[in-house]
Amino acid sequence: MLYNKKIILGVTGGISAYKCAHLVRLLIKQGAVVKVILTPAAAEFITPQTLSVLSNNQVIVDFFDANFNWNNHVHLAEWADIMLIAPLTANTLAKMANGLCDNILLATYLSAKSKCIVAPAMDLDMYQHPTVKHNLETLKRNGNLIIPAESGELASGLVGEGRMAEPENIVVFIQEYFKQNLPLNGKNALINAGPTYEAIDPVRFIGNRSSGKMGIAIAETLANKGANVTLVLGPTNEKIINSAIKIINIENSDQMYEAMLSNYDNKDIVICSAAVADYKPANLSSSKIKKKTENFNLELTKTKDILSELGQQKKQQILIGFALETEKLLEYAEEKLKNKNLDFIVANSASENGTVFGADTNKITIIDKHNKISNFELKSKHEVAVDIVNYLIDFIK
Repeated sequence: MLYNKKIILGVTGGISAYKCAHLVRLLIKQGAVVKVILTPAAAEFITPQTLSVLSNNQVIVDFFDANFNWNNHVHLAEWADIMLIAPLTANTLAKMANGLCDNILLATYLSAKSKCIVAPAMDLDMYQHPTVKHNLETLKRNGNLIIPAESGELASGLVGEGRMAEPENIVVFIQEYFKQNLPLNGKNALINAGPTYEAIDPVRFIGNRSSGKMGIAIAETLANKGANVTLVLGPTNEKIINSAIKIINIENSDQMYEAMLSNYDNKDIVICSAAVADYKPANLSSSKIKKKTENFNLELTKTKDILSELGQQKKQQILIGFALETEKLLEYAEEKLKNKNLDFIVANSASENGTVFGADTNKITIIDKHNKISNFELKSKHEVAVDIVNYLIDFIK
């Protein structure tokens, strides 16, 4: 959800500043790009070096830092998708509410056109003080978003409201902020990807060369567009960047069948991009088969047709399949579209350059149930995923 989101984290001088190391780490794990600004007082609680290492960016503390032009706060403010100030002390709160500007953080805040989110942190009585409440209301009226302080033990030893929201809760708040205007917000998506390995014996299997790259790219794109994504994933070495994606790891076609069917009912969007084996060994040897004879015959039996079963059980879901062919691409894809009760199908040829299993590129044709055919040029699989998801969004509309 936060992949490539540009976030300024402003840290002010409160004891909760120590939590910002964990906060930066969580944001980076979500794929965000983070630049940190410390007030001079905050640097007494957590070192710039710590946050620089965790964010992979220079930390800014002073207007006149030798490595930072004094007026670059304007460009920094323009760069950001959001500005987050956590912890927000009573002192910085008062300055923000009244337009004061005596450090680089406040100068950046006053220059920012993006949304500012603040997480107050102060002692119990301070947090309840009428002036603090008034200043928080002023920030709200000015369009800022407030993450309420949480209850718990405070630095003073008192117990009550005033603790900065936990880093995990701050990340969820930011995720929800970005999701609210996304086209697939509230949609539940189920997708499968990768190959299946059908065991012959404990050490051998029947498989294919699918890397799972295409399906993973689609899952990432769905999540970036706001969908709640469940990914049923066969054996692959590919990494999933977006930690919001729920991953169900499987190995064989029977496990993929069970995972897809058991997660199907409450989904709005279902995409079957996995390269599921069409056949599996009829008999599984419990021990390694020894090389004793010149020839070895392996009896195969059909695997369960996942896409066909999903098509038969389809209710409100938009169901999308893939057709990978070496000949008669459109003919076979149109047949599959109709026979499996799909809303649209993504067809691609395994015989064209750049479209083989494991490649980083793909060239597709989309055929929908209204007989509309859309051709796309050879692109990276990430760009292809964007094309597919954008087509889906238009199809929903």
